[in-house]
Amino acid sequence: MPWKETRIVDQRIDFIAAVRQDPRGNFTRLCERFGISRQTGYALIRRLHERGAGGLEDGAPVAKHCPHKTSAEMEDRVIAMRKLHPLEGPKKLRDRMLALEPELAVPAASTVGDILQRRGQIRPRRTRIRVPPHASPLEPCSEPNDLWCVDFKGHFALGDGTRCHPLTMTDGASRYLITCEALAAEREVLARPHFERAFIEFGLPVRIRSDNGAPFASKAIGGLSALSVWWVQLGITPERIEPGQPQQNGRHERFHRTLKDHTTKPPAESMAAQQRCFDHFRRDYNEARPHEALAMKPPASHYEPSWRPMRAPREPSYGDGFEVRRITENGRLRFAGGSLYVGTILAKQPLGLRQTDDDEWEVHYGPLLVGYALKRGGAVRIEPVA
Repeated sequence: MPWKETRIVDQRIDFIAAVRQDPRGNFTRLCERFGISRQTGYALIRRLHERGAGGLEDGAPVAKHCPHKTSAEMEDRVIAMRKLHPLEGPKKLRDRMLALEPELAVPAASTVGDILQRRGQIRPRRTRIRVPPHASPLEPCSEPNDLWCVDFKGHFALGDGTRCHPLTMTDGASRYLITCEALAAEREVLARPHFERAFIEFGLPVRIRSDNGAPFASKAIGGLSALSVWWVQLGITPERIEPGQPQQNGRHERFHRTLKDHTTKPPAESMAAQQRCFDHFRRDYNEARPHEALAMKPPASHYEPSWRPMRAPREPSYGDGFEVRRITENGRLRFAGGSLYVGTILAKQPLGLRQTDDDEWEVHYGPLLVGYALKRGGAVRIEPVA
């Protein structure tokens, strides 16, 4: 306790001792002797009886009026917005209120958080172990359509017992949700029509990033699948994250958590009803929901379609320094006096071989390095890219 406060408490103790020593004395004169008013004297005696010796210390001052206090009406409006968007935090709720009424004097996000806490609208967070971020070896994206991220969100059961496999595509730079489609299975024949519609509506991205699962990849040479071969023929470069490294597609993985919270709790009764739920979410996510990575603006304010329109697929071409060999119909590559099986995924397609040593070649399919061809003792084999 500071010296000045200690001295005041000592004086009050002396005052109480004087009162007890002469309980029938003149109380007014006793207060004048110690330089306090009668009201203060009675208050000290009452505080001593109620709280003991600690009552002789001054507590923190309590303001009886706060001119900047948020009105009850504004608190009710904050709670109403929270009930409309129960999974969004103070920043997003505040920006939604301002978007609806720009002239409204909405309190700061910290105050909105205090209101939500006070009114029982926030559940405590579970403690999480923080894992250091993994440096991604993949190329960054800075402009819309530099990169689209694609994946199947984990499948789940609908009310009628069927399973829904959501196919999702987002733009890496703007976070714009290109499409979210409820599919019955994770198959190329079901997914490709939705890619076609997206390419027609939004144009072609430069790259598409996916995981290593079907239908985006396979065990064929270079991990290519029928879908990724088609992308290459359209002029799109496929990218795949490293196995077991979902953080390399972290933006899309985080989006999946938001999608799950808003559209699958509970799931719809049928595939058609679930698709309507996805469509409603997509419009709100793109056009209204503020995004912290976009300065609290919705993705639609940052996204614009690609300048590269959808076109007919065509075989990749190769420049100088490449020897072009076409895969046979049964999936075999013949060169350097030998023959080896590379899979029917690339049947009738041209590969580009670039010699790097006397008996070694790089094997390319379009812009992708898919393996290394080695000739050892008259036999030819292909090693995958490390």
